[in-house]
Amino acid sequence: MDRIEVTSSELKSVGYDPNLGILEVEFRNGGIYRYLDVPQYHYDSLLTAESLGKYFNANIHTHYRYSRLS
Repeated sequence: MDRIEVTSSELKSVGYDPNLGILEVEFRNGGIYRYLDVPQYHYDSLLTAESLGKYFNANIHTHYRYSRLS
């Protein structure tokens, strides 16, 4: 999945597959995770959030199933 670089102290890049509802997040510490069944509006809101890390932690991290890719 293609990811775009983001400006965040916590997140390095994010990508989204709207057909599958998969959000892929690369963290600055090197971890890459896939979050499942994430609605498009969360991806859109994440990209426009004042703080990507805060939005991610409040609305995505503990609300959706995920798996670590690396």
